[in-house]
Amino acid sequence: MAKFQINILGCGSATPTARHQPSCQVIDFRDRLFMIDCGEGAQLQFRRMGLKFSRLRHIFISHLHGDHLFGLPGLLSTMDLHQVEGTVTVHIFPDGARLLKEWMDFFCRSEEMKIEYDIITPGRHGIIYEDHALTVEAFPLYHRTECSGFIFREKSKPRHINGEMVKFYNVPTFMYPRIKEGEDFTTPDGIVVPNHRLTTDPDPAMSYAYCSDTAMNPRVAEAVKGVDTIYHEATYDDSLAATARERGHSTAREAATIAAMAGARRLIIGHYSKRYNSEQILLDQAREAFPDVTLANEGLKIDLL
Repeated sequence: MAKFQINILGCGSATPTARHQPSCQVIDFRDRLFMIDCGEGAQLQFRRMGLKFSRLRHIFISHLHGDHLFGLPGLLSTMDLHQVEGTVTVHIFPDGARLLKEWMDFFCRSEEMKIEYDIITPGRHGIIYEDHALTVEAFPLYHRTECSGFIFREKSKPRHINGEMVKFYNVPTFMYPRIKEGEDFTTPDGIVVPNHRLTTDPDPAMSYAYCSDTAMNPRVAEAVKGVDTIYHEATYDDSLAATARERGHSTAREAATIAAMAGARRLIIGHYSKRYNSEQILLDQAREAFPDVTLANEGLKIDLL
């Protein structure tokens, strides 16, 4: 099965602590790397997890709070020093692009690596990246400042060739790619063999939603409806629900409620407040509202299956 893996580089909130680093994740999609947020220390964890700078070409920043982007200038500078060639695209809000460009134009003057800025329109809901196998969709979240979530959707996979049947009908091998894409086969005698006789169903296409800082809002559940795996911030436990609302954050139970409303199969929670020496209370409360919950932690790798 083609790789679609989530790498957790940071899952704390606000500031680095002895237990957690600020927000950062890397999607490894068929050996191409896509970073989401880039908090302090991201490049160190990137190295610890054995990821390769040369494979990182797209960075998505959810919003312009420091714990989600203070690691970005250092990361890009290191990539430049390592003589990474080609274009690195940063998907970011307009003010973030302006500030980062000024910084990088001063400190990063190599001609080998080019930084491009893809401007995310605040409040936009739609596709902001697409290639032959993947789309990335931005959607609004509900924080104290403009904030976007991101959905990574694998495109439909080709059907599987039924070896016995293609031999039985003497299908030439050059036809296999077209058969896998759903085409029927016509024999030399003019008999049309329907595709379903020659193939079996494809592997399911996976999807992943990243819900960064946000207050609990049913519109988030609607935006990510049908996604297989959801990451949702869970900064606080139930006793701090009022604080969560005031600061534009969610409790673990609220994150789980969103996952249930969206019909997800799996939930990952993170963005923990530094007040917790253990996240067990967050896990327990989330599981009361949704059965399949995983605690994010630095170094964790999750394969989407």
